[in-house]
Amino acid sequence: MIAKLWTLRWWILGGAVALGVVAYLAQGAMFGPRVEVVKVVRRDVVQTVVASGRVATPFRVDVGSQIVGTVTEVPVAEGQTVKTGQTLIALEASEARAGVKQAEVAVAQAEAHLRQLRELQLPVAGQALRQAEANLTNAKVQYERNRRLYEAGFVGKSVLDDAQRNLDVAQTQVDSARKQVETAQTTGSDYAIAVTALEQARASLQAARARLAYTTIQAPSDGTLIARDVERGDVVQPGKILMVLSPAGETQIVLQIDERNLGRLKLGQKALASADAYAAQRFPAELVYINPGVDAQRGTVEVKLRVPQPPEYLKQDMTVSVDIEVERRPGALALPAEAVHDATGHAPWVLVVSQGRAVQRTVTLGLRGEGWVEVLAGPAEGDLVVPASNSRVKAGQHLRPAPNA
Repeated sequence: MIAKLWTLRWWILGGAVALGVVAYLAQGAMFGPRVEVVKVVRRDVVQTVVASGRVATPFRVDVGSQIVGTVTEVPVAEGQTVKTGQTLIALEASEARAGVKQAEVAVAQAEAHLRQLRELQLPVAGQALRQAEANLTNAKVQYERNRRLYEAGFVGKSVLDDAQRNLDVAQTQVDSARKQVETAQTTGSDYAIAVTALEQARASLQAARARLAYTTIQAPSDGTLIARDVERGDVVQPGKILMVLSPAGETQIVLQIDERNLGRLKLGQKALASADAYAAQRFPAELVYINPGVDAQRGTVEVKLRVPQPPEYLKQDMTVSVDIEVERRPGALALPAEAVHDATGHAPWVLVVSQGRAVQRTVTLGLRGEGWVEVLAGPAEGDLVVPASNSRVKAGQHLRPAPNA
């Protein structure tokens, strides 16, 4: 009896399971398969232009020598950060220092000659002029006296002639002394010659000091040395690049953008960039330059982006990927781009879940962003849409939206 009861229970349990299976299969047949769907929502739709480029500073400085010389010291290394005025290369400078010393002596001599002209020659010339003028006055008096004696017959012609000669000599001495005074004054020729000689000596000193300064090659600005091609003992010459300095300051990203995107670009547009070596770390940038010309061979346009706060890991010439935000629609009606059939065609459409069936509806698309598209007409907010990637679902087919869709 007990065995029969157990057998009956097993038959009842098996029947229940069978009925459950039949009910499940019947539900699938009546209401269709379970299908994952996406929802039409409100969100920001952002359109970007994607490109890759390299990190660059606005300019680089080629460092070289302005004179021929032998390198005695190179106190910096490639990759080192340097400050303005820091010594980069030192050249042998003994000859240049001797030239400065010689020029300083020449300046001292020219200054001494000018002082001598003002303090000695001019006073002496003035004294000589006063003495000559006194002699001229005395000679005139003597001549007038002898002339009257000659006219009175008290002296002969020879006495008058001697007085005339003395008068002429005195007048010549006055003229000569007056010339000496004139040339020694600040408006005179001797003074002008002395001033010119001093200026020439000072110019020579300045040139000598410049040559001495050329023996120490300094950093023209703060920055990083990105190349070095000089060692101690090298003989360097003007025109040869010894180092390349990347000045500190604004960091830029240089990109080549397909010319088809040129109409979308505007100065001031924001962007997000990431170095290929640090792909997960993104940093902001801003479009600051669009080249007015197009590279005809590559069909690209060069653009530059400013990086206001470059991360520490960012290095010169690093490869960088950039997403430039060219348009944004805040709070737009949108759905994932994967949900749209024939999205690039003339009549895109979607499969909307309506009353348990897949219903085909034409959709008008607006802005196309990264992974999302703006819906201008067609499905409404909250509608469930079958992704276009699910090719097994056809229009009119029964289906059940997957939970949490």
